[in-house]
Amino acid sequence: MSPSAQTISATPERTLWMQQALAAEADQDLVEARGNHRVDVCIVGGGLTGLWTALHLKASRPELEVGLLESDICGAGASGANGGFAMTWWPKIKTLRKLFGEQDAVDLAVAAQESVAEMVAFAAEHRIEAEVLPAGWLWAATNPSQVDSWEETLSALDALGQAPFERLDSQQVSQISGSEHHFGGVFESGVATVQPALLTRGLRRVARQQGVRIWERSPMLGRVLTPRGVIVRTPQGTVITDRLVLATNAWLAGEDRVRRHLLVLGSDVLATAPVPELIAESAWKQGTAISDSRRLVHYYRTTREGRVVFGKGGGRISFRGRFDSSVWGRSQRADDLRAQLTRLYPGLGRAPIAAGWAGAVDYSSDALPFAGYLDPGRRISYAAGFSGNGVGPSHLLGKVLAAMATDRDDEWGNSPLIRAPGVHLPPEPIRFAGGHVVRTALRRKESVEDTGRKADPLTRFVAGLDPTSFVG
Repeated sequence: MSPSAQTISATPERTLWMQQALAAEADQDLVEARGNHRVDVCIVGGGLTGLWTALHLKASRPELEVGLLESDICGAGASGANGGFAMTWWPKIKTLRKLFGEQDAVDLAVAAQESVAEMVAFAAEHRIEAEVLPAGWLWAATNPSQVDSWEETLSALDALGQAPFERLDSQQVSQISGSEHHFGGVFESGVATVQPALLTRGLRRVARQQGVRIWERSPMLGRVLTPRGVIVRTPQGTVITDRLVLATNAWLAGEDRVRRHLLVLGSDVLATAPVPELIAESAWKQGTAISDSRRLVHYYRTTREGRVVFGKGGGRISFRGRFDSSVWGRSQRADDLRAQLTRLYPGLGRAPIAAGWAGAVDYSSDALPFAGYLDPGRRISYAAGFSGNGVGPSHLLGKVLAAMATDRDDEWGNSPLIRAPGVHLPPEPIRFAGGHVVRTALRRKESVEDTGRKADPLTRFVAGLDPTSFVG
């Protein structure tokens, strides 16, 4: 261990994913950014987007000196707190077509699908034991009002000559989900589930092996543009770089130019103790990712060791993108998640709950990520707005950020994702207050629909004001 290295501990404050990843990790040493350093490209953010950017940079330009700053440890943010769904963008084809036109929409959806496949292949090639299972995704209806929610999307895909989804009858849906409380659905085979902290920590290992200089527990305290480059200040040193890449997910809401397009809110996850016998009783197909069709989406899957991981989007909204217990830390909706799990899988209602947590989601105003520059000289770039769907697309946005940092004139350097969303969210406090009203209406509407009834017209109207959703 070098004099500046420390040992990482799997503390109870970490998510269950991260505790498992650190317990399985042979090399837990971290190095802080002490003293002065010079690199060609400096990335801020040690999650999936930052690490994929670093790996894409080294793959295209091995000679580059690449550094990465992480305020905690790699994977400690959203990359180690999500549900582990590596999704494509086929469900968002309507939004893609609206924003970019037909050809670019198809090209981006294909690229997102290829990114999932490349992620699976990369993990296998580099022996990253991230429990990667390409078992597909079931887009389901869990109450009668949700039936056929996917029809507009499938019609748009048909018009574009694309057919990534398989229509299922109710019996097939019950067989895949292991539950009679699913009333219909469609299946997409190009989706995988992963243990996201294991994946992130595995990428960290490979990046270090390939020469990326990773400094953990080294937050960026400030940055200054100078003729010599961008000077990044950390608690115990500085990093001078030609190009700075910001890959900090929801934390980018601290940037005024980005915050106008972002809504930061919590997504809650609970994990049961291993109950393989109860899962076997339900006949749930192992590893299949499932989401329902509500705005405040429920998403759930099993794990290799026989746990059920059950999540819910649309948690509390952050005021001005601030991070507090409403969007990060211990779940404040564990009872609600447990009740929904029991509703869908009555036999799993007796499963002990091992952990519950909340993670921040950076919802963009049009439900798709966007990349851009923060300075006229294009020395500081960023990507944000993954909208609850970051595990798969982080690989794709890593390609875009790597191209932006090296001025590449190719499909990634000219990606339509390098843009500013056309919709600006209202300023605070209107955004926070309005978001709270809409979220309350959504909860009321969807709770009523779970009982087989229809919400009142006012509730439906207010709920319809939500500009974001899990699927486009």
